[in-house]
Amino acid sequence: MIMNKKWTLLIAGALTFAGAARGDGKPDLSKLDVSKLPPAAKSTGLTYTKDIQPMLEKSCTRCHGQDRPKANLRLDSLDGALKGGKDGKVIEPGSSQKSWMVIAAAQIDDETAMPPKHRPGGKGFGGGPGGPGGPPPSGGGAGGPGGPPPGGPGGPGGHGPGGWGPPPPPLTAEQVGLIRAWIDQGAK
Repeated sequence: MIMNKKWTLLIAGALTFAGAARGDGKPDLSKLDVSKLPPAAKSTGLTYTKDIQPMLEKSCTRCHGQDRPKANLRLDSLDGALKGGKDGKVIEPGSSQKSWMVIAAAQIDDETAMPPKHRPGGKGFGGGPGGPGGPPPSGGGAGGPGGPPPGGPGGPGGHGPGGWGPPPPPLTAEQVGLIRAWIDQGAK
């Protein structure tokens, strides 16, 4: 069977990507430097409702809440957080270093960082023309190609709380440390 150069490059690229991913949409954990994670907090008796949920409401639930559960991941309830999303579980109770929620929140890797960092090519928040947080494409606007739909969440044009406005703030190292401690204590 003879393959042309285009197909050979396409297959080689797909195999390279498949080798870097685990098959569930997440990069291979062994390729991430988890030594960059902030240390777990020394606090004990942490609970989702009292200690974790308020942090997630400010930084995570705009995209992973009841209204817009991206990747079917809901972080607005303990059950939702423990269930995970379309790519599987994000919390491994008892093991914060193996929990994707911690890896993403700590932003130790540009590909897994949440909220997404600005990425070339328009991915992530503020990703360029027409993307969330970016200016509309020339001649476009709300509802134009690549832009937010008109009248989306948050009112006309999709701006405001729960809409396309500025990206939510990432969690601080101290907050990631609290999440780590909570997960290491069993994620209750």
